[in-house]
Amino acid sequence: MSGAIKVQQGHYLFREGDPSDAMYVIKSGKLAVTKSKQNSEIILAELGPGAMVGEMAFFDGRPRSASIKASKDAEVICLPFKALHAQFQNFPEWCKAIMRTVNDHLREANLKIKTLEKPVGEEELFSPHTINKLISILNFVGMKYGKATPEGVVVPQYTLRNYTIQIFQEATHKMDKLLQALTEIQLLSLENMGEGKQRILIFNPELLFDFVDWHNEWLFKQEKDRITIKEEELKILKAVIHFGRKLQPNDKGIVKLSLKEMQNDSMRELEFLVKVDDVNPLIEKKLLTDKIMDESGVFTTFNLIELEKIAPKWDIIYRLKKATR
Repeated sequence: MSGAIKVQQGHYLFREGDPSDAMYVIKSGKLAVTKSKQNSEIILAELGPGAMVGEMAFFDGRPRSASIKASKDAEVICLPFKALHAQFQNFPEWCKAIMRTVNDHLREANLKIKTLEKPVGEEELFSPHTINKLISILNFVGMKYGKATPEGVVVPQYTLRNYTIQIFQEATHKMDKLLQALTEIQLLSLENMGEGKQRILIFNPELLFDFVDWHNEWLFKQEKDRITIKEEELKILKAVIHFGRKLQPNDKGIVKLSLKEMQNDSMRELEFLVKVDDVNPLIEKKLLTDKIMDESGVFTTFNLIELEKIAPKWDIIYRLKKATR
C-alpha cells in the first residue's frame, strides 16, 4: 500500500530477512539502519528526512539485508515496487543497465565488508549442532506455546525470541536466518503483520522433529556408516522422486523407474537434463538398486516413501548453508 506510514520510536519499519515489496522516503523523524551481531544489535547509520531506505531490493527482490528502526518518531512515504516497476519499464535500456550495475556493486561491496569484518576463527553461522539447537528451540516453543490451526502451528514471535536469546543464549539473527531458509523450502511461512510483528506458521512440525532426531543420529555415526548426499546429488534425488511419484508401487512400496524415460522427459518437466548415468552415485549409496537392463530399457527400483523422507532433510541442510554465503 502506498502513502504515508508513521513509525513510533523504537518500532521497526522492517526487519532484516523480511520479504521486500517497497522502498520508503523519510518525510520526518529519524530511522536507524541496524544489523544483528551475536546477541546484540548494532547501528550502521542514522537517516533523516529526504533519505531513502529499502531501495536495493527493487532490482533483485532479495529479502531485507538490514533492519530499519525509528530512533525518533518518524513518518515515511511508501513506494510499492509493483507500481515503480511499471514506470521503470519506460526508462531507456542504458539507464536501466547503469542502475542495475550500481545496485549489484553495492551488494557485492556489502558482502565483502561482511566477510572482512568476520573475526578469524569465528564459529560458522550454522554449524551442524547449531542447526539442531535452533530447530529444537523452534519445535519446543511451537509445541508448548503455539496455536494449532488447519494450516499448521502458529509460533508466538516474541516467545520464540525470548527463548532464543534469554534461555538458550543464541543470536536472534541466526534464528531469523533459519526461519527465512525454512520458508524458502516451504516448511513454514512468515507473514509481516506491520510494526515489526510477524506471523510464524510451521506447516509440518512433525518433519522438523524428525529432522532433529535424524540429524543428531547422523552426526554421531562413524564416517563409514554415514550416507551423505552431496548438493548436486540432491538435485538428481529430487528428480527420481518426481518421476517415481507417477508410478504405482508394489505391495512392498517399491517402484520401478525407467531411466531412459526420465532422461527423455526431464528437460520438459524439470527444465534440466537428467542422464541415465547421473543416478550412479545414488546407486553406490544404495538409495537405488543396481540398474536393470532388458529389452524395454534401463530401470532402477527404490522405496519411494524412504526417499521422500530423506530429501527434505538434506534440503534443510543445504538451504542453511546457502543462507551464509
